[in-house]
Amino acid sequence: MPLELILIPENTILESNRDGSPVEISESASRTFFCVLTIAEQIEQESLDVSIWGSADGQNFGKRPLLKIPQQFYCGATKMILDVSLRPEVKFLRARWELNRWGRGTPTPRFVAALQLEEIPPMSRDTTTKRAVLASKS
Repeated sequence: MPLELILIPENTILESNRDGSPVEISESASRTFFCVLTIAEQIEQESLDVSIWGSADGQNFGKRPLLKIPQQFYCGATKMILDVSLRPEVKFLRARWELNRWGRGTPTPRFVAALQLEEIPPMSRDTTTKRAVLASKS
């Protein structure tokens, strides 16, 4: 069964820059995840930057994110793939979000969002490809 991770719980109200809680990924077989950032509510003239960070110990998340989701301004879903299969030292993931607000009105930004990751199952090495099947027919 694919591993499901919640880096930002559904309907979380984001009003300030913050780091999410670390989530352990050691049980992942493929270490590759389908990431979905969902924005359910927002106000005008604001932006949201979300990134995913990796750590070996759950404490030190380094200086660079593993994945930066494109800056968001509106409601909707953004989907991306995170592959940490070549980063065996990464044992924990966490989200970081940064908000920006400009223009008139209340100066406090506000988004209602969620970030969910679903493990992409590993492909079997025994799976024959279409090319191999075609080559055997010639």
